[in-house]
Amino acid sequence: MASSTSHEEGQPADSKRRLFRASSTVSLATLASRILGLARDILVASYFGTRADAFFVAFKIPNLFRRFFAEGAFANAFVPVLSEYKTRGPHDSVQHLVQTAFGSLCTLLLPLTLVGVFGAPLLVSLFAPGFRDTPAKFQLIADLLQITFPYLWLVSLTAFAGSVLNTYQKFLIPAAAPMVLNLCLIGFTLALAPTLDEPLMALAWGVFTAGFLQLLLHLPQLYQLKVLGIPKVNFKDPGVKKILTLMAPIVFGASVYQINLMVDVFIASFLPEGSVTWLYFSDRLVQLPLGMIAIALSVVILPSLSEQHAAADPKAFSKTLDWAVKVIWLIGLPSTLGLILLAEPILSTLFLHGEMTQTDILKMVPSLRAYAAGLFAFMMIKVLAPGFFAQQDSSTPVKIGIKAMILSIALNFPLAYWFDHVGLALSTSIGAMANMLWLYLALKQRKMYQGSSGWRATIMRVILANGVMGGILAGGLYQLPFPLEGAIWQRALLLLGWVIAGFTSYVMALAALGFRPKHFIGRKASTS
Repeated sequence: MASSTSHEEGQPADSKRRLFRASSTVSLATLASRILGLARDILVASYFGTRADAFFVAFKIPNLFRRFFAEGAFANAFVPVLSEYKTRGPHDSVQHLVQTAFGSLCTLLLPLTLVGVFGAPLLVSLFAPGFRDTPAKFQLIADLLQITFPYLWLVSLTAFAGSVLNTYQKFLIPAAAPMVLNLCLIGFTLALAPTLDEPLMALAWGVFTAGFLQLLLHLPQLYQLKVLGIPKVNFKDPGVKKILTLMAPIVFGASVYQINLMVDVFIASFLPEGSVTWLYFSDRLVQLPLGMIAIALSVVILPSLSEQHAAADPKAFSKTLDWAVKVIWLIGLPSTLGLILLAEPILSTLFLHGEMTQTDILKMVPSLRAYAAGLFAFMMIKVLAPGFFAQQDSSTPVKIGIKAMILSIALNFPLAYWFDHVGLALSTSIGAMANMLWLYLALKQRKMYQGSSGWRATIMRVILANGVMGGILAGGLYQLPFPLEGAIWQRALLLLGWVIAGFTSYVMALAALGFRPKHFIGRKASTS
């Protein structure tokens, strides 16, 4: 007779293992990319110091628009529709949708890209007016932006291609593609920057080149799936119309989010010189666990949730969400706590050399902690929002996001007045916490997500284990403050020691409290 362990907490074990393998693949590829990104940031910090402000503004502007059309609005609207076509229709209909959506996206983005290139000075005036007081720097940002802005068009098409591959459970190439950007920026800094009158131009050309290479990387697998063909432009196609209908509220919501980011850059341009750089590097460190864990999970579960919705299987839908939420608790909470407690050791080890000074590090420590305070919320948003997008409900998470961003924007000015650049990071984290809470409550109220049996006990184990880890790290650093001086290798060894101590204490505490990895990975059915 089959044992009751064949379905751990109600979810088939093979489904858990499939999700675990897929998320592990994406996480490892993302980890490799983020490590390269960290190496890139260390190189840029050492080579340019706070002069990199100009490049960060020029790169942030196309990235703001990218979130409308890449991993933002288009991806969240396209994957559920493509999954529906794939689940319910013939392959010819899938191929037609991909070709028509691709051609329509190209057409939609091209005019915007041209406006960005030829209207670069106007965009800099709108996004970072504080730099108008320094004409040379203002002109440099505009020149950089003319080169970086076409990245919007290229990376959006790359995200489109990645969405197709993700729908077919091919996660590796889309997850590895960001490595191309990091490799280009590293290579162009080392090889091209020393030869240019303005070395920062090397970073801009690295971004431009990476856009082409990232798109080309996806083409062989798309060809294997037999979905490639001559792009078609037809905004009246039923599939394209459905995608655009789903996109509309997401774009509206994303516009509020981008306004929030624009306000951050706007205010930072009036703050002490270096504020943009301090915020950039603080945010980049938060993006490491966010990308490796939460974004990887989001990428993996959206196609599964979309197929489960299309197959009318609400129980499997809820269990998939439940699994992702538990993983965030398991990994996201200690990541949040670790970044807060180890902010100074991490920043001084990675960035205290070259053009970076101790003053820069001490300015970045509180902003990193402010961003890290919202890391758990940022992660949870990434796995809760797909629960709505998979059911082709784009309006609910957008309305919630709008409320959260309005809250964040309202807090920007008073917090920046009191705490300078740290206030901008803190307001972002508070907005994320509100967003997470409202998403969770909406899912619960609509019975789209129900926690499985033993959920509270699992979360309590995780919280207690984090308490043990936090006590050891906080107590140890109080007794042995981390030095800001000395050789880099000495600081690196000390940091590694603290990371090992935190990780070991967390894992041992979990084991002592009865946690078993099989609850998350899944196990094969046993018979008796």
